[in-house]
Amino acid sequence: MSDTWLFLTSGPARAAFNMALDEALLEAVAELGHPVLRAYQWSEPAATFGYFQRYADVERMTPLRPLIRRPTGGGLVLHANDWTYSLVFPPNHAWYSLAAVESYRRLHEWIAAAFALLGLRTQLAAAAHKDVPGACFAGPEQFDLLLDGRKVAGAAQRRASKGLLIQGSIQPLPENVNRAELAAALCRAAHYQRDVAWVSWPLPAPVHRRALSLAATKYSRPEHNGRR
Repeated sequence: MSDTWLFLTSGPARAAFNMALDEALLEAVAELGHPVLRAYQWSEPAATFGYFQRYADVERMTPLRPLIRRPTGGGLVLHANDWTYSLVFPPNHAWYSLAAVESYRRLHEWIAAAFALLGLRTQLAAAAHKDVPGACFAGPEQFDLLLDGRKVAGAAQRRASKGLLIQGSIQPLPENVNRAELAAALCRAAHYQRDVAWVSWPLPAPVHRRALSLAATKYSRPEHNGRR
């Protein structure tokens, strides 16, 4: 029996809204009852950093602004031309029950399968090797995805009573691979691996309104981003 997932392409947006929409999707996913894969871009260069990181530490690591605290953990990520995505799972979905390390491994095995469909051979990192602590793409964590020995995909997670949120980045996009091709390959790989049936999903107005509110009252506010 196939597993129905929703696919949302939300296009370019400002950094505060991108983080807000991911949180709004996490709040809504239990009622939706299906996982959602969201692909998005940035209307301006920006940087995001992990929920538990200290602002004073990350602001010294990059001059890039805005600098926005994510709802998930992980390290500093610079965003410009990366392929950014989020996944949300309702609490009744099998993925929600996975241990964090198994969720991370499964995620990057899926992305590796998508790259294989595009003719690219990747591998999972066997162990962590960080050149700059706190910077997501300055070396791999265990089960990050490597292309030609270099980290190409990383992600962070947040598990809550309402669902599981995963935020990930693929950078740089491999040569001769565009965003539409990568999204299509991910959908095909999930269908082959897990019998996922995809449904194109327009963003509902209540979720959009909630994201706008979170962007204005939380993610664009210095008291949130600089709270640690």
